[in-house]
Amino acid sequence: MTRAARRRWPVAAGAAVLLFAALAALLAGQDWAPFGFERSANDWSAAHRPGAARAVAVVITDLGSGVVPYLLALAAGAVTVRAMPVPLSPRRAVPAFLAPLLWLVAGQLVRLGLMYAFERPRPPRVNWACDASGYSFPSGHSFTSAVCAGLLAMAVVRAHPAAARPAVAGAAVFAALVGLSRIYLGVHWPLDVLGGWLLGCAWLAVATAVLPPVRRAALPPGDGEPGGSSEV
Repeated sequence: MTRAARRRWPVAAGAAVLLFAALAALLAGQDWAPFGFERSANDWSAAHRPGAARAVAVVITDLGSGVVPYLLALAAGAVTVRAMPVPLSPRRAVPAFLAPLLWLVAGQLVRLGLMYAFERPRPPRVNWACDASGYSFPSGHSFTSAVCAGLLAMAVVRAHPAAARPAVAGAAVFAALVGLSRIYLGVHWPLDVLGGWLLGCAWLAVATAVLPPVRRAALPPGDGEPGGSSEV
């Protein structure tokens, strides 16, 4: 990780945690009941859900659960390992490959703990367009999609800095679509999705300090860096 990233990650993580805590406190202040705009969004989605749109939303929402997020986390590990300047021994390659996956699993445990601690009820079942389980806040699909896509984007950015913009944009679009599909399908209130995104951002910010860095080969003097290897 670069020196700049070392300075930024505590600020980013702290900001996301504070916003998440403020949102949770706001909802707890009214006993986890939905705000008026949340009820309106849930009613609107139930009234504007033709068959084709529902089918597309179900396909999108399924990307935020099941095997897909864990495959994306493994892809992040593969990118990290392949970007190393020299082949790693199995003893070092396996932990680097599995680190993003384990970070996602650890995040799921944190998210589940918070969900069962808060116990926010889901929207009325009559408005659901797909199955759902557990409590509502924070949204598991929103958190999971943000973290798995973010881990892959982070690995790509570290390995290929020139691809930073498309990688980050792709991760943001993926997380946004999955989160919004949860609202459209009627199984989450809007603030559940926002909470999932905020918690995911905090988890990703900490990941920049925890996950293995990509170490690039040393550059000859005069080739743009002051010698030695660099790590991202």
